[in-house]
Amino acid sequence: MESAAKTAISLKKGMSSKDPVFELCDRVRELGFDAHRFLGPGHLEKVYENALVNRLRRAGIKVEQQHPMSVYDDDGTILGNYFADLFIEDCLIAELKATRSVAPEHVSQILGYLRASRIKDGLLINFGAPRFYIKKYVLEPLG
Repeated sequence: MESAAKTAISLKKGMSSKDPVFELCDRVRELGFDAHRFLGPGHLEKVYENALVNRLRRAGIKVEQQHPMSVYDDDGTILGNYFADLFIEDCLIAELKATRSVAPEHVSQILGYLRASRIKDGLLINFGAPRFYIKKYVLEPLG
């Protein structure tokens, strides 16, 4: 676990603030925080989803709700589909929650979605707690 933390820190140091995905994530964070500040905790996940989508679209950001994503096996065979809560700018999966706290299974869920869909970047966002939560996950390609 300690080596993973060191890797994350070294990645942060080497990241360019000009990277479009990181800029996109910053914008999603800002707009999500605005939605959370306005609505507060206690609503259904769908309400937060609609609020964030509304704010993203007003900002000119392309977003698709409940977007079908293919699930691939390691050899490229399509195994099935799932629906990403939000698919932003054709490169970022956002998994939304409206729970008291983020649980390990929520982290496993976003990592599984990234791995299975072969999308590199994802956000786990929780609107349900008094404090807004957002965390970015990056999966490097396998193999």
